[in-house]
Parts: sequence; structure tokens; C-alpha cells
Amino acid sequence: MPDVKVTYDKSVNAAYIYFTDPQGSVRSAHTYPCNPIDVDGMINLDFDEQGRLIGIEVLAATSKLPEYVLQAAERLDSEGS
Repeated sequence: MPDVKVTYDKSVNAAYIYFTDPQGSVRSAHTYPCNPIDVDGMINLDFDEQGRLIGIEVLAATSKLPEYVLQAAERLDSEGS
């Protein structure tokens, strides 16, 4: 099983968890936003055309994801360069 890829942009405090190759041609056909009140933040689930979960966007990532996940994530902001 391939590893899950996580990217993080500290400047906007957003992370994305990829369940597909982010360089591949799979595109999101539908985004389901989770109720921000229920999850105390904003989390979006992305699905492909077959209804398979392909990724999760996590806003306010520092309050939703463990620090070790964010530290290991590929950085998209200037601090990660």
C-alpha cells in the first residue's frame, strides 16, 4: 500500500491529505464540506467520479491534526523551502 501524502501551508494554516498520487490525473468530482459546527472547524472531503475518497482538506490544521503530522508534511509555504 502506498504512503499517504500530506502537504501543509503554514501561511494559511491548511493541510491536504492525499489518498491518490497528487501528480496523477485523478481530479475531484465532488467536494463534501463537513459541518463546521460539528467538527469545530472546516474539513472538506474530495471524491472522484466513482465516489471514492481521494483527499481531505483541513483548514485550521494546527487545531485539527497532530503536530507530528504537520512536521512531517511537505511544506508549501516559504518556511518549508
